[in-house]
Amino acid sequence: MDEVLLIENRGAVRLLTLNRPTKLNALNADLVHALTDGLRAAQADDSVSVLILAGSGRAFCAGMDTSTPRVLTTESRRNLVCHADDSVALFNLLTRIDKPIIAAVHGYALGAGCSLALGGDLVVAAESARFGYPELKAGLTASTVSAHAAHVMSKKIALELLLLCENIAPQRAYELGLVNRVVANDQLQPAALAMAETIAKWNSEFVAQTKRTFHRAASLDVEQAMEMARDISVMMARLPQ
Repeated sequence: MDEVLLIENRGAVRLLTLNRPTKLNALNADLVHALTDGLRAAQADDSVSVLILAGSGRAFCAGMDTSTPRVLTTESRRNLVCHADDSVALFNLLTRIDKPIIAAVHGYALGAGCSLALGGDLVVAAESARFGYPELKAGLTASTVSAHAAHVMSKKIALELLLLCENIAPQRAYELGLVNRVVANDQLQPAALAMAETIAKWNSEFVAQTKRTFHRAASLDVEQAMEMARDISVMMARLPQ
């Protein structure tokens, strides 16, 4: 059986590549578990400073794998709940691990795949990238992706994407602040690696605390965020340079 997740180290940078190309890297239970394990392993590995998430084949990730019907019955309920819990845990993990995550996106990044891409700390998009939420168009409720979109973009833009089901090109995603760089297709991995290698030069403990502080501050009002940052500043000043 082919590995659903490819893992490669480039110095202090670890590449995690979704590897279900015939399914456009749609997320099934195996891939969700592999990604979760891969992220946790990177968190525990002191030799890893930065992560890059990418997709093999023609797309980054086309969303959740819907090829197997998920009908809610008394017998199936437990498995459905477990799969939903595992998926939510994966998206939460993107902000909870200390290592910065760069999403290198080409082709489709749709539905849960869009959440996976935009859940990265930084996003580099190839010109071929397309971002969107097609759930309503496919006759599905946009549930988990709605909750995630509400926290990574403005409400008006999130609702536009969720309700109109129109994919957006990387240049518009850049203009909306969802993407950090737009590059030619053949420059996607070099651009993501260059960004990762820059971050890997910095003190890893300070990078980790910066990410931790940023995500905590984003969930607080400005006064609480500044007080939290003050306390962290005092704590980090005690660490050796």
